[in-house]
Amino acid sequence: MMNEWFECKVRYDKTLENGLIKKVTEPYLVDALSFTEAERRFLEEIKPFMSGEFEVTDIKRAKFAELFETAEDAADKWFKAKIAFITLDEKSGAEKKTCQNVLIQASDLRDAVKRLDKGMEGSMVDYEIVSIAETPIMDVFHYQVTSTQKPEFPEA
Repeated sequence: MMNEWFECKVRYDKTLENGLIKKVTEPYLVDALSFTEAERRFLEEIKPFMSGEFEVTDIKRAKFAELFETAEDAADKWFKAKIAFITLDEKSGAEKKTCQNVLIQASDLRDAVKRLDKGMEGSMVDYEIVSIAETPIMDVFHYQVTSTQKPEFPEA
């Protein structure tokens, strides 16, 4: 099953390390089937971490073919990489490049490249990294089935 990703932005008053309060907008990534579900799930996920008023300011589709995640604490940043898969056209013999975006959790740029290469190790297609850059994404919320959810069409 392919994931459908939505980038959701929340605006709230954040207390900075120096004690000042500043209005900030932070993006998060949510795995959902629709905009409505993305907003509902996003609110459920962030409510426990928010004190005071906050608002969801934007929700948009995010096109990521794959996510390369890690459980390491040092990997606290998200990098967006554009990779080009290189194939040969059998008729003309010309190279064809097909680009996709992937998201990589890493500690820095070098670590992101290393994790991308490791994640692509088993790939049978040649690829090249077109671009890679740090994103402002704060966290990623995956879809999780809870025990109270019942299937829409139970198996007979």
